[in-house]
Amino acid sequence: MQRNARRKHHGLTLVALGLMGLSLNASAQDDDRHITLASTTSTQNSGLFDAIIPQFSEASDIEVRVVAVGTGQAFEIARRGDADSLLVHDTAGEERFVAEGYGTERADVMYNDFVIVGPSDDPAGIADAETIEEALSDIAEAEAPFASRGDDSGTHRAEQRLWDAADVAPGGEWYRELGSGMGPTLNTAAGMDAYAMSDRATWVAFDNRQNLELLFAGDEALFNQYGSLLISAERHPHLKHDLAEQWHDWLLSEAGQAAIADFEVKGQQLFFPNAHAD
Repeated sequence: MQRNARRKHHGLTLVALGLMGLSLNASAQDDDRHITLASTTSTQNSGLFDAIIPQFSEASDIEVRVVAVGTGQAFEIARRGDADSLLVHDTAGEERFVAEGYGTERADVMYNDFVIVGPSDDPAGIADAETIEEALSDIAEAEAPFASRGDDSGTHRAEQRLWDAADVAPGGEWYRELGSGMGPTLNTAAGMDAYAMSDRATWVAFDNRQNLELLFAGDEALFNQYGSLLISAERHPHLKHDLAEQWHDWLLSEAGQAAIADFEVKGQQLFFPNAHAD
């Protein structure tokens, strides 16, 4: 009787352990269906990812975990093999990333634009400027305070190119390189009544404006393109390339492009899909 009881107990234990193993295996598989996406602060802080990622996850059963940093730092994360996918906004840097063998494909996803914000009294008079080069030259000539991200982000890289185009080497007490993200940079600009360059999405979503206003926009040079990149399986075979490719393809699909187009903040569309633009 005791032997039979022990056998019965042993059998139940094996069944329980087997069920536990199946449960743990299922949990491990569920946990494995996620990717790490290195992206920019603008896509995260604007609320875009909160709007579109759940739609992708529902369609694919894949979780997307976002690491929101400046574009330069996002490239470094991907180069180290610490991200499965990239969504950034520095086309020249993205093409270089692929050319160096870190990426296998780059595709346009969406665009918006950069804007120059500043104190409402506009001491440099940039609201009357006809080009972004003229606006930046006016700020430099007036030595009006300018808050720069200074963090090798896509926005900072674009700002540096625009200063070069204006033939201005910004520096001195009026030019403050902060080494911070877009939101903190706008907070600093608001606190010190300084000019700043921002992507439009972050500016629209930004609430602590104080005395800041949008003063200059519309120049073609302020165009801001975002791209999605697939990371090289040869360079980093340990990454979840199959899941990352599903995310990449969804962004370019009709469903993904529609999700991007539908995202609005304060009644404004912030990103404009162009994966299929001619």
